[in-house]
Amino acid sequence: MHEAAFAELGLAEWRYQRLPVPPDLFAETARALGAVGFAGANVTIPHKEAALALADEAGEEAAAIGAANTLTFTDGRIRADNTDAPGLLAAIGEPIEGRTALVLGAGGSARAAVWALLQAGVRDLMVWNRTPARAEALCADLGGRPVTESEPADLLVNCTSVGLGADQTFKDLPIAADDIVDYCALIDLVYTESATALARAATSHGLKTVDGLEVLVHQGALSLEQWTGRTAPIETMRRAARRPSPR
Repeated sequence: MHEAAFAELGLAEWRYQRLPVPPDLFAETARALGAVGFAGANVTIPHKEAALALADEAGEEAAAIGAANTLTFTDGRIRADNTDAPGLLAAIGEPIEGRTALVLGAGGSARAAVWALLQAGVRDLMVWNRTPARAEALCADLGGRPVTESEPADLLVNCTSVGLGADQTFKDLPIAADDIVDYCALIDLVYTESATALARAATSHGLKTVDGLEVLVHQGALSLEQWTGRTAPIETMRRAARRPSPR
């Protein structure tokens, strides 16, 4: 996705690469990237809160949310931003003021979703997590109300990792496939080449479904603009993100 954007923008010397980093080496690795030529980095599970903690400065969203998914390296300093929140709203693509939402999960992505939805005017926001104390802590920090079981809502927002693994199914969530009719739309932050079980159920019941790849495109575009100062070519990035990987 980013390589396609670099090509479109004529940034021939730019490269985007994957760096698997275990949690115990994350801070050391991130602090070293600027010195070896990296302009920035995207950060994903489980490093988003650690990314904010190591930064020298933070954007408004990252500071408020308590998690960052974008690091920018400039003159030996690290800036942390959160493009998950505005990227989520851009992917939804319609006003949600006055609506209700149930967020599944309480990690860095869930924090971004809760903050974004409340900023956009959601009137009743519920947070569920397998560990209830984490949902309670998130709501105490950002707002919303913790729940211990699913409740009907306009929006269902999946911020758990359910769907990343082939063995992860509805048994890991507080809802069953038939319960999806309790919602009007699904926003599933899991991004895979094939639809998750949750997304398939939502589509089969006629719900508006925003998949994780669409959210990824929008948050990635905002990250790219932070690093390059150029307007991101959204359509080019979307096509690249949805292109099947070579087998």
